[in-house]
Amino acid sequence: MGDISEQDQRRRRLAAWKASGRILWRGSADRPLGERLASLAADASSVHDLDEWTDVYGDGVVAELESRVAGLLGFPAAAFFPTGTMAQQVALRCWAGRTGNATVALHPLSHPEVHEGGALSVVSGLRTVHPTSAPRLPTAEEIHGADEPFGTLMLELPLRDAGFVLPAWDELVDVVAAARERDAVVHFDGARLWECETHFGRPLKEIAGLADSVYVSFYKSLDGMSGAMLVGPSAVVEEARVWRHRYGGQLFQQYPAALSALLGLDRELPRLPSYVAHARVVATALAEGFGAPGPAGGPAVVPWFRVHPRTPHTHQFQVWLPYEAAVLNEAAVRQAEETGVTLFRRWFEPGAGPPGAAVAEVTVGSAGLEWTADDVRRALGEFMARVARVATESGPAD
Repeated sequence: MGDISEQDQRRRRLAAWKASGRILWRGSADRPLGERLASLAADASSVHDLDEWTDVYGDGVVAELESRVAGLLGFPAAAFFPTGTMAQQVALRCWAGRTGNATVALHPLSHPEVHEGGALSVVSGLRTVHPTSAPRLPTAEEIHGADEPFGTLMLELPLRDAGFVLPAWDELVDVVAAARERDAVVHFDGARLWECETHFGRPLKEIAGLADSVYVSFYKSLDGMSGAMLVGPSAVVEEARVWRHRYGGQLFQQYPAALSALLGLDRELPRLPSYVAHARVVATALAEGFGAPGPAGGPAVVPWFRVHPRTPHTHQFQVWLPYEAAVLNEAAVRQAEETGVTLFRRWFEPGAGPPGAAVAEVTVGSAGLEWTADDVRRALGEFMARVARVATESGPAD
């Protein structure tokens, strides 16, 4: 397993996922270039007049997308960005200038702290503080009790690296109020805000309306190609456009990303509540399967596991197992190749947690709606049988 390059491993996974007749989620990046281009060309006319001229530096279809998202989230203005990393840096530095405080309060597991190479400080000159290190978003009490002033509170909804977790609605309202009592503005990292309606029991406009500005992604939940949107007050968004140019984000043409985003809003957004509901069915079946007794009523086949959260807050959740990631990845791809069933896609060594454990992120999309609880338990049994074989082949861990 260790002698194969990462690129070859990726190609093997993609081929296995594409050939799978049963899979919980198919991502747009799983498809070959020709298929992806043909699909966009065939579907784009349903969301935009293709006889119009192409966009140039953000007009045309890009401006149409901005207007639609601003209205959908209840803000007066929106600006399209090529990446969420850029959108959030720009938003946070705009707020720093307005508040006079370059300190941002956020969770240590939030995307800028874990996945952006320290860009907030290195590129944008911002400083971060952490109201809590618990694997959840901060409470109002923790915001009130923060040791030093901060200009902006950034909340990632949901907090991906803690297990795609969300607070209760009343808790979120109280946290936002606590920040405002400290004269701070509130920015939502809403990369996955689209699927939060079910948990909160509130429409998107009401959820987003708690914040002073919000960033949303188009590829994480809506199956778009790329791109992000920053929504907020008109003056802030106009300043953000200036900084977007300075950061190199004023692209000449962006129509493929904009068209795919519009398609996602039309097709995927209305289906997200059904994905969230079915993710709860899948998570329950996995927990039951992991905890089932072994042969002849003996101990469970899995010595230890976690399905987290046990009732998912969105259509994504974590599964933890006490095996090396390489063993679990090999078992997962063999199952797909040998049975045409993909239960788990990728396993990772966690940045924190017990040694010898690995975590997978499970996403339930349209393909997953076909799975019954029995299908999940059956696929899990086949997966664990392959784990046992691969672990034996690999020999004891060092």
